[in-house]
Amino acid sequence: MTHLTYLEAAVVGLVQGVSEMFPVSSLGHNVLIPAIIGGSWASDLNVSKAESPYLAFIVGLHVATAIALLIYFRRDWIRIIGGFFTSIRDRGVRTEDQKLAWMIIVATIPVGIVGLLFEHAFRVIFGKPIIAGIFLAVNGVILIAGERYRSRASKAADAAIADERDPRLIPAREPELVAAGRSPARSHARAGARDLRQQEQAEAIQADRRLARMSYPQTVLVGSAQILALLAGISRDGVTMVAGMARGLSREDAARFAFLLATPVILAAGALKIPDLLGPLGNGIRGQILLGSVLSGVGAYLSVRFLLRYLRTRTLTPFGVYCLIAGVASVLYLGLVK
Repeated sequence: MTHLTYLEAAVVGLVQGVSEMFPVSSLGHNVLIPAIIGGSWASDLNVSKAESPYLAFIVGLHVATAIALLIYFRRDWIRIIGGFFTSIRDRGVRTEDQKLAWMIIVATIPVGIVGLLFEHAFRVIFGKPIIAGIFLAVNGVILIAGERYRSRASKAADAAIADERDPRLIPAREPELVAAGRSPARSHARAGARDLRQQEQAEAIQADRRLARMSYPQTVLVGSAQILALLAGISRDGVTMVAGMARGLSREDAARFAFLLATPVILAAGALKIPDLLGPLGNGIRGQILLGSVLSGVGAYLSVRFLLRYLRTRTLTPFGVYCLIAGVASVLYLGLVK
């Protein structure tokens, strides 16, 4: 009978949390790593095998990842959820928070429908290691091409945000900064922890205002990109970021929108399979599930915090190069060596 060791749980949990946020496909890594290591790892961590304890384990990781995202974006979700309920009360969409709430809903519908109908088929048919390696390489091509052929509107959006943050423009923007709760007299270097939190929150509100300018059809197109992530090797956040940049979002705003969209999808994917976690598949491995979930949640929280800063000034290309090399190398190794 297959089981999960604590070492397997720790490694896969940490990889899940980091790779779910990084545009490198967590499912692809969770399929490839056991296959490459081989032995008991390959049998214990077989995602395409029916009635595998690994399925219950993955449920715990998904829930932990979603909780980490909710914690990181907690202030944003309070505003967004509040916007949803006030839009119901007002019977209309008038504010940015209300618009963003409905944008997330309509953007999630396509992947939700496809996931409910075809998730099992996608996992069984495409959850094979060599196929995952192929799609990981494809994911790399998508990220590289997304940066190489980025729209002018997306590049202009990057430049506009950079100008907003230019310290030399602070005197001219003093009324705006004061209204946003920021201290115009302090630079980033001198700002205290409270000022930095206020600044981050003010920037988050500005980002949501920019996101709310998208039309609903554009939102559905960006959200539909998540469907590709049902293929092991294709990154949910990666393809959503590329789709967002193609619709004119800055790289940073595209990443933010991708993380906001991923939260309900990941949480729903985990919640719908809670019976697997609580049922026979979870028997004997709940300690491993707890360990993996904690590491997954911590890894996800730190990763999203890092990426939102990283993508302010850097590109997705390094991740694309990594995926392309790792995908091709995995296919060659699994096809020729193993």
